[in-house]
Amino acid sequence: MRQFDFAPLYRSTVGFDRLFSMLDAAGNAENAQSYPPYNIERTGETTYRITMAVAGFSETELSIESRENTLTVKGEKGDETNGSSEFLYRGIAGRAFERRFQLAEHVEVKGASLKNGLLHIDLARIVPEALKPRRIEIATANTNEAKTIEASAA
Repeated sequence: MRQFDFAPLYRSTVGFDRLFSMLDAAGNAENAQSYPPYNIERTGETTYRITMAVAGFSETELSIESRENTLTVKGEKGDETNGSSEFLYRGIAGRAFERRFQLAEHVEVKGASLKNGLLHIDLARIVPEALKPRRIEIATANTNEAKTIEASAA
């Protein structure tokens, strides 16, 4: 895969260093983890849903934390050592995991639910009123008032 060097752009831009860092991280996809699998879907104009396959985990073994613009989902299995059974083949992954998602500005976690081994995390983009675009009315000059210059006769 090609590697792009964003160093020249760092010198000529102000405030975009986080964007370039995210692009650098996206370019390093070889070391990205693949467990657990997940989907990201848009459910409305400003709502989203992350669905993660967490088969074998209960609500108490999962934790979700939202800090700044990062959503972290952790799963830790408890000790399941039963002396009465022995696994001949273990295909259901039950290992601990930590998955991080970078959230855009003003995206908030609205809730989470676990159903049939799928963890659903609902997100919403809520832009504050102060940052929403607003329409500015353009005032027209009153053309009936013509400016006159008074001059005195000499």
